[in-house]
Amino acid sequence: MKIHIFGASGSGTTTLGRRLAQQINYKHLDADDYYWEKTDPPFQDKMPLDLRNEHIIRDFELNPFVIISGSMVSWGKQWESAFDLAVFLYIPHKIRMERLRKREMERYGDSLQKEEDALANSKAFLDWAAKYDDETFEGRSIGQHKAWIKRLECPVLKIEGDTTVDERVNLVVREIDKKQLSS
Repeated sequence: MKIHIFGASGSGTTTLGRRLAQQINYKHLDADDYYWEKTDPPFQDKMPLDLRNEHIIRDFELNPFVIISGSMVSWGKQWESAFDLAVFLYIPHKIRMERLRKREMERYGDSLQKEEDALANSKAFLDWAAKYDDETFEGRSIGQHKAWIKRLECPVLKIEGDTTVDERVNLVVREIDKKQLSS
């Protein structure tokens, strides 16, 4: 079974993907590991689309039981039919932005106060992430994800609200069980 977990930055896609993979013994792939070149600091240079897809397809096809977390809306039409189940996570804007600010502090710490580039990059990221709920925003947005849901050729489980990771895992496991029973 191939599972795709997506939502806004800060909605918990990677956290859910990791925890779910551990619990059900699947391979977890995070889209960010393929989207971004390895840099220090991270998230500076994007991997070209063809190379990104080459790498993730290789790992995706090696594993019959795999979870990909992260948005793949712009990665190509082939991904619309690649999954057996998709999970869309949505949490309220204010909670998500608080999580992201906290994550930025944990990730970059003192450099946010000491280095102008680090502060500018963090501010640009947070400004970008804050636009998610604007359906007209051309970057990753709720509008893009609603359109993605319509294009996906698999069932989509929508988990909305500030639920715990354990609650999310249980919801997904139940959905997997239902899907396996109907096969």
